[in-house]
Amino acid sequence: MSTEYPNDEFRILSASPTEEGLLVLLEARMADPSAVLDLFEGAPKSRVPSSEVLHADEGTVLVQFQLPFVPPPYRALFASGNLPQFPYTIEDGWIVCDLSTSHERLSRFRDELEETGFSLEVVRINQSIDPADLLTDRQRRFATEAIERGYYDTPRQCSLTELADELGVSKSTASVVLHNAEETIVKEFFAESIE
Repeated sequence: MSTEYPNDEFRILSASPTEEGLLVLLEARMADPSAVLDLFEGAPKSRVPSSEVLHADEGTVLVQFQLPFVPPPYRALFASGNLPQFPYTIEDGWIVCDLSTSHERLSRFRDELEETGFSLEVVRINQSIDPADLLTDRQRRFATEAIERGYYDTPRQCSLTELADELGVSKSTASVVLHNAEETIVKEFFAESIE
């Protein structure tokens, strides 16, 4: 349907395996949403045993339906050790999605898909870890203070002693906390290139 209506938007909001197959929630935003309603009304029970329209108006249809099987792309996702990350957009016959995973699991997903006759195109890979999440609250507070006071500027605007005084700790404590924060940040930054 997405190839027949390339200007319309189709999104899989959720899909959950059941004993009977796969339960799917589909949202279609279309100029003529009756096309989706007609598709489900005319679908053979062997392909779509049940469907329910949860919402329909002049531009949007929300349909929950049951498939009697788990489609190969979804099986490949699980077989590769990945979890679905909704929503999925369907554009011109392609499922477009984000996937938070490792390089190894992404490769396994590609292999699993290819075994079923499907293909995978990786458009972009992003490092999605927020570096601030790598630090403890204390490390983040010390590093933030060091940046704000110019400790990392060239030339330095603040000495380690001045920074320690401002933080209310000894010079050696400030040094250890900052060193641990710097170690974590540097190792994370270079993790992919030194594996």
